[in-house]
Amino acid sequence: MIIKKLALAVLLGSLGTSVQAADDFQVDNIQVKGLQRVALGAALTHIPFNVGDNLNDFRVSQSIKALYKSGHFSDVVVSRDGNTIIYRVQERSTISAITFDGNKDLKDEQLTESLDGSDIRVGETLDMTVISGIEVGLENFYHSVGKYNADVKAKVTHLPRNRVNIDFAFEEGDAAAIEQINIVGNEKFSDAELLERIELTYDSPWWDFMAQDRYQKQTLQGDMETIKSYYLDRGYLQYKVDSTQVSMTPDKKAVYISLNVTEGDIYTVSGVDFIGDMAGFEDTIRAITPIRAEELYNGALVTYSEELISKFLGRYGYAYPKVVTIPEIDEDNKTVKLVLSVDPGKRVYVNRINFKGNHVTAEHVLRREMRQMEGAWLSNDLVEGSKAWLQRLPYMETVEFETNQLPGEDDLVNIDFEVKEQPSGSFTAGIGYGSTTQLSLNAGIQQNNFLGTGNRLGFSINTSSYSKSANVSYTDPYFTVDGVSLGGNIFYQEFDAGNANLVEYNNKTYGVGMTLGFPINEYVRLTFGLGYKNNGITRLETYEQIQKFYELYSDPDDPDGGLNFENFDMNISLSRSTLNRGTFPSDGSQQSLSYKMTTPNSDVNYFKINLDTKWYFPITRDQSWTVLAKFQLGYGNGYGSIEGNDQILPFWENFRAGGSGTLRGFESNTVGPRAIYRRPTTISGTPDSVDSDSGCCLGTDHDFIQTSKRSVGGNAIALAGLELIVPTPFLDEGYSNSVRTSFFIDAGNVWDTEFSLDDYDTLADIELAKLADYSDVGRFRASAGLSLQWLSPMGPMVFSFAKTLKEEEGDDTEFFSFNIGQTF
Repeated sequence: MIIKKLALAVLLGSLGTSVQAADDFQVDNIQVKGLQRVALGAALTHIPFNVGDNLNDFRVSQSIKALYKSGHFSDVVVSRDGNTIIYRVQERSTISAITFDGNKDLKDEQLTESLDGSDIRVGETLDMTVISGIEVGLENFYHSVGKYNADVKAKVTHLPRNRVNIDFAFEEGDAAAIEQINIVGNEKFSDAELLERIELTYDSPWWDFMAQDRYQKQTLQGDMETIKSYYLDRGYLQYKVDSTQVSMTPDKKAVYISLNVTEGDIYTVSGVDFIGDMAGFEDTIRAITPIRAEELYNGALVTYSEELISKFLGRYGYAYPKVVTIPEIDEDNKTVKLVLSVDPGKRVYVNRINFKGNHVTAEHVLRREMRQMEGAWLSNDLVEGSKAWLQRLPYMETVEFETNQLPGEDDLVNIDFEVKEQPSGSFTAGIGYGSTTQLSLNAGIQQNNFLGTGNRLGFSINTSSYSKSANVSYTDPYFTVDGVSLGGNIFYQEFDAGNANLVEYNNKTYGVGMTLGFPINEYVRLTFGLGYKNNGITRLETYEQIQKFYELYSDPDDPDGGLNFENFDMNISLSRSTLNRGTFPSDGSQQSLSYKMTTPNSDVNYFKINLDTKWYFPITRDQSWTVLAKFQLGYGNGYGSIEGNDQILPFWENFRAGGSGTLRGFESNTVGPRAIYRRPTTISGTPDSVDSDSGCCLGTDHDFIQTSKRSVGGNAIALAGLELIVPTPFLDEGYSNSVRTSFFIDAGNVWDTEFSLDDYDTLADIELAKLADYSDVGRFRASAGLSLQWLSPMGPMVFSFAKTLKEEEGDDTEFFSFNIGQTF
């Protein structure tokens, strides 16, 4: 018995607790004293016996271990009073608050996330051993980025009710500067040639703010791989780094780096062979492998070949292939035979496709975008294609996926898509300022994911200084399971051209339309449409370009009665999109070619054709720097004739340019041809019988010409733009898909191809000179500026500042514009 008691005392002493040893006895009562936050019932669940059980020394020690293991207690003392077992416990303190001070390299959010992974969070109990480990881990991080004088201390302040505050104090200091980088053993390539390819630098000029002259361990490791790749890509198969020395100055403020390398000889590929199971694709694999005999060994080409074969096999369900290149080196001839070992593994099938993060969008809306099907073999191309289709949805911000193997199944996987939705509805508003129009306003509402169905519902009421409109539209992009879309709209608009920088007229328009779209393939879509439109023209100020048109349709007996037209139109469009996202894309392209014409039974017979294209070219791997090139071409005209006169494009259908949607930096609708007014020249005559002056007109060759400062648009348009999309300064990378900054150049013009100066060749030279102000033929307009776009709960918003590059007399320049709800 004495030996048992001594053994128990030693055991409990090692645990930092005490207990009164006892013989076996039956427990009549269990008491736990010292509880504050932990409920008695919760504590009793960790004690592995109940009232009425027989208790011995071993079971007591087991109960102590269980209470410690629960994580609630920092001290446990056990005693016995008769047949009552008593536990006196001290609970671990509860974390009340966590604060950070002095941290610059690490943001509060990053630190909070790191602590959360170690179960150090507000409301949890405090484990001081974990805190100590975190201090060491943070200091090691700073050392890895060259800050060897960094110090991190956690101060624990005790509060009433067994609570604590944890204050992390950071002294980051400065990163050690690189004084010199030496490469020893290189003969084929100079130090300068190798050093210019790596990130770390030294002795940089003061103006080179991008120089990486602060030591970082991870960057050095990456630079060593860069140099190795440089050699391997040029045939130096046996290049290696013999040793690396990083020497620090006593004050820990500077380091010297030395790399000792062995270059080796240049090797030529003597042949390429394949071994292993190629799943019946041997001929194809041999054909697609780009390595050829008699060429220099190229490490990058070898890696590319392995990845290409793996990706090819992945298309046919072999999700986890192993492709390894085995070099057989001939030292005498300095050649190498490359043997590619291919093991496709088992063909893998998709068990289930899961979605996470779609709080608004219904799951079936996401599933219909899937190109990878459940039950089919896993194809990396189809999975990536599914991701691309989801990203093109205008109500998706980001899409990621993981392929997870089912436990115990080596040929079944689940694909887990995680999506991040963005506001699908948009409140469209605009504020614009120009030297002519001054302040203008507009507003509207659009819903691209109505009730989570993926259908688009638009109900807009817009008002500005020159337009009032109402429009209701609805589109079901999956009217059939095959992707046939059906849409329709009803609209009404009152347009005051005089307030829109155009020649004076009012146009009241109402109508309906319907569209039916058919997918041609994954990227191309064909859409047909029918529509009816009624135009009521009043307050028309006639001018030369529309004089014949006006005379054909006006009522001579009621010149102020206005014009009214009923037109039925048919349209067809072909669109193609390979954009990687529906909103703020950074890669891919989009093209649209559309044709519209009115039916022969319409009041006016005309057609319009339009080509619009955008190309995104990423210039960095993360696509944060991207070039956008875009252009638009349009042409319209009349067909047929009326009363012997060829029909022309109605003036209200003219193309227009200038403003936020076309040429930023110019006032809305100010670019393009001006109105021409031709009036006869009169001379005074002999007074008539009522003693008033009379006059008569001279011939048409003496007509007086005047050109307006207001534009009339034209039947042809050409617009182009170039944008450099850059990371938004001072903004976290997490917002890169919802905020976009770009510098742009816009250029373009509008023409009237039906207008001919030859019709005016009989005029006097002074009047002909005035016609030079009429048209912008051969003179493109251009502007440049800055655009900032972002997503908000109200939809896409944009701020832009633009300025014309070359001002001509009569140009109206829009120096500043602010628009909400419209993207460029």
